[in-house]
Amino acid sequence: MQNNIALIPLRDHPSEDTDALIPMPNKWDFVLVCDDHKSSINKRNKKEEFLEELRKKGFIIKTIKDKKLFYGIRAPSAVIRKYKFLMGNSDYDLEGLSAQPEEQQEEMTCTRIRIVNFILYSTKISSKQNFQDLMKENVFETAFPLHEREKLDTFLKINWRSIYYNGLIKELRMYFGEKVALYFAWLQWYTYVLLVAAVPGIILVIYGFISFNSSPISQEICAANTTIMCPLCDQKCPFWPLSDTCTYAKFTHLFDNEGTVLFAIFMALWATVYLELWKRQRAKVVSEWNLYLWDEEKDDVAMELISNPDHEIRTYQHSYVRTTIVLILFALMICILIGIAQAIVVYRVMVTVLFAQSNSEFFRERATTMAVVTGAVLHYMSIVTMSKVNKHVAVFLCDLEKPRTLSERENNLTVKIFTLQFVTHFSSLIYIAFFLGRINGRPGNYVRVAGKWRLEECHPSGCLLDLFLQMAIIMTLKQTLNNLEEYLLPWIKYQFRKLCAKPRHHSKIHMEESAQDQCKEDWLWNYQLNEVDIFSLFNEFLEMTIQYSFTTIFVASFPLAPLLAFFNNLIEIRCDAIKMVKLQRRMVPRKAKDIGIWLQILEAIGILAVIANGLVISITSDFIPMQVYKYTLGPCVRENYTGINCLTGYVHHSLSVFSVQDLKNRNDLSDLKDSTGNKITHCRYRDYRNSDDYSYTVEFWHVFAARLVFLILFEHVALCIKLIAAWFVPDVPRRIKNLHLKHKERRLRNQLSEMDDSTEV
Repeated sequence: MQNNIALIPLRDHPSEDTDALIPMPNKWDFVLVCDDHKSSINKRNKKEEFLEELRKKGFIIKTIKDKKLFYGIRAPSAVIRKYKFLMGNSDYDLEGLSAQPEEQQEEMTCTRIRIVNFILYSTKISSKQNFQDLMKENVFETAFPLHEREKLDTFLKINWRSIYYNGLIKELRMYFGEKVALYFAWLQWYTYVLLVAAVPGIILVIYGFISFNSSPISQEICAANTTIMCPLCDQKCPFWPLSDTCTYAKFTHLFDNEGTVLFAIFMALWATVYLELWKRQRAKVVSEWNLYLWDEEKDDVAMELISNPDHEIRTYQHSYVRTTIVLILFALMICILIGIAQAIVVYRVMVTVLFAQSNSEFFRERATTMAVVTGAVLHYMSIVTMSKVNKHVAVFLCDLEKPRTLSERENNLTVKIFTLQFVTHFSSLIYIAFFLGRINGRPGNYVRVAGKWRLEECHPSGCLLDLFLQMAIIMTLKQTLNNLEEYLLPWIKYQFRKLCAKPRHHSKIHMEESAQDQCKEDWLWNYQLNEVDIFSLFNEFLEMTIQYSFTTIFVASFPLAPLLAFFNNLIEIRCDAIKMVKLQRRMVPRKAKDIGIWLQILEAIGILAVIANGLVISITSDFIPMQVYKYTLGPCVRENYTGINCLTGYVHHSLSVFSVQDLKNRNDLSDLKDSTGNKITHCRYRDYRNSDDYSYTVEFWHVFAARLVFLILFEHVALCIKLIAAWFVPDVPRRIKNLHLKHKERRLRNQLSEMDDSTEV
C-alpha cells in the first residue's frame, strides 16, 4: 500500500510532513541540508522551487528544523521498477541461484540511492540551475544518503583477521556498491602478492649483509688510506681519503650486488603476473555479482530517462580547439613541476657547498649525505604542496573538455591527476638516477649553476646510494604521514563537529513524536560525519597506485620497497574500512565491473618499471663497469691467479687522476698535505679520463657500449617474459567462460522455443 501512495505527488507546498505513511528514518534515500534563508527571499524561493520539482516526480519530502533545515527525501518505488525494466537481462545469475531476500533488499537500497543521487543532481529549476549550481550559490549546503545504524554495527566489529576474508567484500558491496567493494578486493589482492615480492627483496638484502665484509670493493675502499680524492667544492673543501667512505661502501653492497639483476627481472615478471592474476580474480568476482556483461553507458541512459522521460540525450562531443588548449596547459604544468624538481637540485648544490665549507668537521665529512637527506625531505614537502595544486589544475582542465558522463569525467581526471602526481613524485628521482654525477663535468672544468655553484656529484660510494636514500626517505615519510593524515584528520574533524553540535532544548509544545526525534537524531549524526565527494575513493586509488610505482619502478635501488608497502597496506585496509563506516558520510553506491582506467595505468607502470630498472642497473649501478673490468682487465684475465677475487683492483681502475695544479679558484695549493705530511700533487675522481688531457679513455667507451648492450638485452628479455606471462595466464578463468557460454546457449534455446510456440499458435 505504501508503494502505491509513494507514487502520488504530495499535497501542495507542505512545510513539514508528518504523514503516518512516511518511511522510517533509515528508509530515507537522501537528506538535504540548508540554512533557513530568512534574510534571502531569492534563495528561499529557489529552494522551494527545487523541492517542488522533486515533488512533481513523486518524491516524499519531510522537513526537520534544527540549527539547519533538514529535508529527507524518498523516491517513489516506480524508479526501481523502471530501472529493472530498462536494464532488461543485463544482470543475470550465471549459476541459476537467486539471491537471498535480504541481499536483494540491500542491493535494491543501493540502487535506489544511486538513482536518487542521479535524479537529484540532474533536476533543474526554471533558471536552468541544477542542485550543484544551487550548492555553489549556498541555496543548499550539502546532500547525503544515510548510514544504516544496524548495518554499521556489523562493520565496526571487523578485526585484523576479518579484513582478509571474502565475506567482508560481499558486505561492502551490498552497502557501498561495487566500486568501493572492487577497491577493497583489489587492495586485498595487491597486499597478498606484495608478500611474494617482499621475500626476494629481503633475501637480496640479507645476502648483501652476509657478504659485504668479504666484498673486494668494500675491502679495497676501506684500505685506501693513501688514495686522496678531489674536493667536493671550490674553496675550503678539503681533500679527503677514499677510506672515509668505507661504511657507505659496505652499506651500498647491501642492495647493489650480484643478485640485483635477478631481482629486477623477477620484479618485472611479478608485476605482469600480479596484474594477470588480478584480471582473473576480477572476472570471478564480478561474475558472482552478475555484472560481467553490465553496460555502463546503457545504465547512464536508463537513469536519464527515469529522471526525465523528455530529456534530450547529451551526445559525445570533441573539440580540437579545446583539446589543443588542454594539451598546452597540461604541458605547461608539467614544465612547472620539472622546474620545481630542478629547484630542489639547486638547493642540494648550495647545501653541499655550505656544509662542505662549514667549520664543523662533522658537517664537512657528511656534506653530501646531509644534502641528500634534506633534499629528500624538501622533495616530500613539495609533493604534499603540489598534490593539492595538481588536483585543482586537473579539475580545471577536465572542465574545459566537457565530458559527457561522470565515468568519462573520472577517466579524464584520473589520467591528468596521475600524470601530474607521477611527475611530482618521480622527477627528482629520475634526475638522481640518470643525470646526477653525469653532467657535472670534471675537476678544473665543472658545470656550474648561474656560473657560481658547481653541480653536485654522486655520493663517493656510488650514485645508487643517493637514489636509495631518496627512495627510503620519501616512501617512509609518505606512507607514515599519509596514514596519520587519512585517519587522524577525519577523526579530529568529527570530534570537533560533535563538540560544536550542542543539544538544543525544546519546550513540550515543540517536541516532536518519537519517530520525529529518531529522524532528527539520525540525520544530525550523519550530518556531523565528514563529507565525501568524488575524490574520496579516487584518493585511495591514487595513493595505492603511486605506492605501486615506488614498489616497481626503482625497486632495483630499493629492494625493501615491497616489504614497506606490505606492512603499510596491512594498516591501510583496516583504516580505510573504519574511516568509511565510522568517520565519513555514506558514499553514494556506484556500479562497476572493474577498477576502470586504473588497470591501464598499472599496466603502463609495469612497462615503465622494466625500462627504469634496466636503466638503473646499466647506468646508475656499478654492475656493468665491474663486469667489464672482471672479464677484460681483472687479475683473472691477465694471469691465472688462484684465491684472488676477479674484482681486485677495480676501485683504483675506476678512478681517474687529476693534477691539483690545474685546479682553479684555490689559493692553498702550495700548502696541501695529506695525513702523512706528504705534499698533495694529484687527486682522484670517479670517471674514465686520461691524466694528461682529461679526455675519455678507451675503457670509458667499452663501459658505455656494455651499458647500452645490457640495457637493450635486459629490456627485451624482461618485456618478452612479460608478454609470455600475459599470454600464459588467461585474463578470464575457464570456469567463468564456460558459465557465460552455457548461459548464452540457454537464453538462445529459450528464445527459439518461444518462437516455435508462437509459430504454432
